[in-house]
Amino acid sequence: MSISTLRGDGGQTSLPGGSRVSKADLRVDAYGTIDELISSMGLARALCNDNSMKALTETIQRELFKVGSSLSTTPESRKPQPVISDEMVDRLTSEVHRMEATEGLLADWVLPGADAASAAYDVARTVCRRAERLAVGLSLEGPIDPNVLRYLNRLSDLLWLMGRLIEMSLDINAKLRSADNTGPRWSRAW
Repeated sequence: MSISTLRGDGGQTSLPGGSRVSKADLRVDAYGTIDELISSMGLARALCNDNSMKALTETIQRELFKVGSSLSTTPESRKPQPVISDEMVDRLTSEVHRMEATEGLLADWVLPGADAASAAYDVARTVCRRAERLAVGLSLEGPIDPNVLRYLNRLSDLLWLMGRLIEMSLDINAKLRSADNTGPRWSRAW
């Protein structure tokens, strides 16, 4: 058995349940971006020196396989659609609240790149936001599990916070604005 089935050479792929679609299909783009997110988070985890953050990242990577499977499974598929539970979303929300309670963490926008691990979490965040946009687009074409959108939205917040915690632990000042800038210091509208 080989992973090279040659069935995709014409630009089509199989979805769970057996239906064939173009590799340019929005559903394929959405779950493919989840795959990219899993890999981006893998790089961040490999660069991270904090064992608890590494463990959290690995747990989320494993959950993202379920998210990707949910997006790849059409409502009419013979295969049951994986459930993205409220508990999965709630765990991410709890982590967001725990991290954002860190004094000084939400001080300003940041300029990514001050540290390799924090920059990798920032790259993962932007991939997560793209996955979320694609999932929203897919939801306009037909029903998807609403917890997929909640999960991805929460995860992008969490990835941003993880990058900031790494910088804080290394005493890195990655603030975007200089001390003499009198404009608004921080916004949730990233």
